[in-house]
Amino acid sequence: MTTVIVDYNSGNIHSAEKSFQRMAGEVDAGTVLVSSDPEVVRKADRIVLPGVGAFADCRQGLASYEGLFEAIEERVLQGGVPFLGICVGMQMMATVGREHGHDTKGFDWIGGEVVEMRPSDPNLKVPHMGWNELEIHVPHPLFDGISTGDHAYFVHSYHLDPSDPAQLMATVDYGGPVTAMVARDNMVGTQFHPEKSQKTGLRLIANFLHWTP
Repeated sequence: MTTVIVDYNSGNIHSAEKSFQRMAGEVDAGTVLVSSDPEVVRKADRIVLPGVGAFADCRQGLASYEGLFEAIEERVLQGGVPFLGICVGMQMMATVGREHGHDTKGFDWIGGEVVEMRPSDPNLKVPHMGWNELEIHVPHPLFDGISTGDHAYFVHSYHLDPSDPAQLMATVDYGGPVTAMVARDNMVGTQFHPEKSQKTGLRLIANFLHWTP
């Protein structure tokens, strides 16, 4: 089994690579590769799409690799392989990203829009940076061994507001509910960084590596 972490020059993915390789070794889940090659992606058994920074920049960066998004979409939508989007990689699953007065089309895998966080408490700063407690709303196999109250690590100013509440798996409270995880079918997205979320994140990674949708 091969898990491919997609590298499209959107931030440092070293920590993600190390965390996924570590857990793949611990749970005997095959090989973890980092690649921007569409042909490697087409042979993947699982796909991870990280992303940091602005929605539009990540979307443009992904599109700059000829055939890469098409390979991801083919493998995920037609091949049905498990997919995990992390941070902006999760946000791009939405219908549209609305940043700085501009709209950028997303994948439209999860209906909804990516909007700026506006905490009700003016003392809460944006970006939302640091640890926060998960509130799980919908059970999911990736939450096996993870409970409401467990902590995850966030760094973001925008979040995905899904159209269908049934696709909202978990939130955190940051002056109001903030999306932490969305999912449908063989696709999952986390706003938090599992590779930086210590015990909770490593458990989620292990669950993903053995997940059969």
